[in-house]
Amino acid sequence: MPSNSNFLQHNQRAWDAQAAQNSPWSQPVDSATIAAARAGQWQIHLTPGPLPAGWLDQVHGLRILCLAGAGGQQAPVLAAAGAQVTVFDLSAQQLAKDRMVAGRDGLQLATVQDDMRDLACFADASFDVVVHPVSNQYVPDIAPVWRECARVLADGGVLLSSFFNPAVFIGDRDPQWARQGLIRPRFVLPYSDVEDMQPDALAARMERGEALIFGHGLDSQIGGQLAAGFVLAGYHEEMHPHPRFEIEKYLPSFIATRAIRQARAG
Repeated sequence: MPSNSNFLQHNQRAWDAQAAQNSPWSQPVDSATIAAARAGQWQIHLTPGPLPAGWLDQVHGLRILCLAGAGGQQAPVLAAAGAQVTVFDLSAQQLAKDRMVAGRDGLQLATVQDDMRDLACFADASFDVVVHPVSNQYVPDIAPVWRECARVLADGGVLLSSFFNPAVFIGDRDPQWARQGLIRPRFVLPYSDVEDMQPDALAARMERGEALIFGHGLDSQIGGQLAAGFVLAGYHEEMHPHPRFEIEKYLPSFIATRAIRQARAG
């Protein structure tokens, strides 16, 4: 397995490249969207569909951390709606998208580049809300992510997170099975590109500049939140609008949770 620093550097480069190519998660919102948010008409996404009703009804004056959520999409909308927003991401080019929108539309937001597992630059209880859209599949260990979210959230603060259904990681992705409409289980969770792919396939993936993926079980995704001091207050599942794998035709690819940071002891 690559060293921690080399692993992070690879995924950073991969996301910088996606930003340069204006991938779907790297296309900044337009000025009309910002104007609508300023007028009170806004929405953000944890999954392809709208945020579930009641999960984040108003944001004016709230301190919000967009964790591993750069790209000029979520953070500028929240800032335009009146939140005090900080964007934290591994990719410098993704963060540049947020700064571009802020400069274009006269928004105030802060950007920080680093590893989502280490939020040491923030004091305890620095935020009221953490928005963490599908992204923790890019790190091999997510317990530190939940612990740091709990630490930087104020008592009663809200964690809005989303992640892929672990079931999407277990299937053999050889196209022959999809052509036959078959799902062939091959991998045992937790899944790791680094440990589970054949060396030649892994080398080819890295040569293409594709980010390395890690599939985490629900014990890590939901159980990890509970262990970090959260109480689950909302749960949402959603089908993939454009199934990539055969299994995604039969079960929801996306899972989103709304969790509340419990009061600290003492």
